[in-house]
Amino acid sequence: MTPAAALTHGLSFDIEEAHHALNMWSVTPPETWDEQPTRVEAVTDRLLALLAEHDQRATFFVLGQVARRSPEVVHAIVKAGHELASHGSSHRMAGDLGPEGFAADIADARAQLQDLSGQPVEGFRASTFSIGRGTRWGLEAVAAAGHSWDSSVFPVVHDRYGDADFPHTPVHLDLPSGRALREYPLLTRPAFGKRWPAAGGGYLRLLPLALVEGALRRSAREQQPGVVYLHPWELDPGQPRHALGGLRTFRHYFGLRRVEGKLTRLLERHRFGPIGEIPVPQHARLDPSALPGGMTAA
Repeated sequence: MTPAAALTHGLSFDIEEAHHALNMWSVTPPETWDEQPTRVEAVTDRLLALLAEHDQRATFFVLGQVARRSPEVVHAIVKAGHELASHGSSHRMAGDLGPEGFAADIADARAQLQDLSGQPVEGFRASTFSIGRGTRWGLEAVAAAGHSWDSSVFPVVHDRYGDADFPHTPVHLDLPSGRALREYPLLTRPAFGKRWPAAGGGYLRLLPLALVEGALRRSAREQQPGVVYLHPWELDPGQPRHALGGLRTFRHYFGLRRVEGKLTRLLERHRFGPIGEIPVPQHARLDPSALPGGMTAA
C-alpha cells in the first residue's frame, strides 16, 4: 500500500472570471460579459508560478468563454505542463441547458480547447457541479463528446447541486449506452451520519483550513485521493465589488484575502497532481442508472 504521506491528491482550478460565477448573474448577466473587465490571465499566471515554486501540477478546467476572450491562458497552462480540461462553453448549469443544449455546450468547448492547445482534452467539469441526481443523463453527454473522465459530481446535499447517493471515491462508470467514463467526485468528509463538502473553493474561503486538511488526511489514510478545487477569482481580492445582497455577497467575497495563503499551506503539506492521472482500480465500478433516481431528468 502507498504510504498516506505519499498519496497524490487531485488539485484543480475552474478557470473563469468572477462575473461568470452564478452568484454574480443578477449584476453581470451573460449578455454583459464581453463588457466586463478580464482579470483571469494575471491570476492564472500567479497560480502557475505558485505551483512551479512548490513543484506541483494540477488540472485546469478552462471555460470556453475564457478561452475565446483570453486564449493566452490556455497556452500558458499547456506550456507549464499542467493538464488542460474543459469547463464547458457557457457556464450554464446542466439542468438549465437540458440534454440537447448540454451536449452542444460540451462539444463546442472541447473542440475549441483542442484547436487552441493542439492536444486531446480528456477531462470535463460541469458548471456548478451540476451533474447530479436529476441530471445524471449528463454523464452520457460527457462521454459522447469524447471525454474519458469527469469531475462534476459532488456527493453531498446542497441547495444548488449534489448527488448524495453517488460514491465518494473515484469509480469507473459503465454507462447504459455502453460507453465508459471515469468519475472523480469532489472531496467530502463524513460527520453525523452524512457526507459534508470539504473540497476547497468556498469551503476553503469560508471555513478553517483544518476542515479541508482533515478531509485530505482522512482520504489518504483510506488510500483514496481527494479532489479539491479553486477559482482564480478566489485569489483576487482586488476584483470589482458589486452589491449582491445578503448570502450571495457573503458566498462570493468573504475570505478572499486569505485564500492564497491557505493554498500555499496545502501545497507545502500535501502532494497533488492532475486529476486525469489518478488511477482508478478496475474493481471500482458503477452503473449510475442503478442509483436511486436512475439517469432520467427530474
